[in-house]
Amino acid sequence: MEATHGTRADGTSISDEAVEAMADEAERGYDVEEIQRRRGGRPPISSAAPSVESVRLDPELKRTLLLRAAEERISVSEAIRRAISLYLGAG
Repeated sequence: MEATHGTRADGTSISDEAVEAMADEAERGYDVEEIQRRRGGRPPISSAAPSVESVRLDPELKRTLLLRAAEERISVSEAIRRAISLYLGAG
């Protein structure tokens, strides 16, 4: 039986053969310019760098927030941004 080395994001196993293929690819080298052109991570929400703020929520408010975000099928962060925007009249 072939050893496995964890799983990929899609749930498939990483076999010895896959590890060898990845090592061979790494030894051949990567196109650094191509890697730098790739954009990963979260999509920008504005042209400026966003700040991250911390806020404490009581359990009932957090529950209400989670339910509303799920109901609207948006992230909790998006629900918070919308709520603040409405509160401040900026949206």
